[in-house]
Amino acid sequence: MMERPTPIDAPPAGDFESLLRTVEELDTPDGYKAELIRGKIVVSPWSKLRYLHPMRSLRRQLETHAPEGHIAETAPFLFRLSASERGFGPDLFVADEAAFDADGRHADGEALSLVAELTSVSTKDADWQDKLEAYGRQVPAYLILDMQAEEIAAFWDPSPQGYRSHTTVSFGKPLHVPAPFDFDLDTSGFAAESAEPAE
Repeated sequence: MMERPTPIDAPPAGDFESLLRTVEELDTPDGYKAELIRGKIVVSPWSKLRYLHPMRSLRRQLETHAPEGHIAETAPFLFRLSASERGFGPDLFVADEAAFDADGRHADGEALSLVAELTSVSTKDADWQDKLEAYGRQVPAYLILDMQAEEIAAFWDPSPQGYRSHTTVSFGKPLHVPAPFDFDLDTSGFAAESAEPAE
């Protein structure tokens, strides 16, 4: 089985709409997700088991401070980011619940108020590069839990050129999550018991 994200050849047309349809129709193996990254369909494993505790803690804290009508969720959903021609399935998201009333297999990225990604050795580059760039054009806040460095970064104030502001703290220190959340996140339970083995 795949250990690292694996690109799949794009359909001949190669346009965003046909790629997105292909992603939606893929029958990925259990435990894997498909995303549209840099014009390629990438299949990668879902999060490691030990990431459950940080994700649950993060979700609980974000739910308490989420904007009215928004939900915090870790369920596997694909979000369409049309301006960047990307389709991402974030590890955790906060989005307008109304976005899930529609038919279809992907949600509009405009509904997102926050996304969070937990890095692994195999997905770290995409989290810190392509996803940071795409989210930075439209999502109000982006959190990267760097599980290898045991740090969490918050990015906010999106613009056509990407996020204008960011801060980073080590796990164990409080992180201020900016508007529309505006609270101090407790990161004390995010560190691993032991170092992550190489993949």
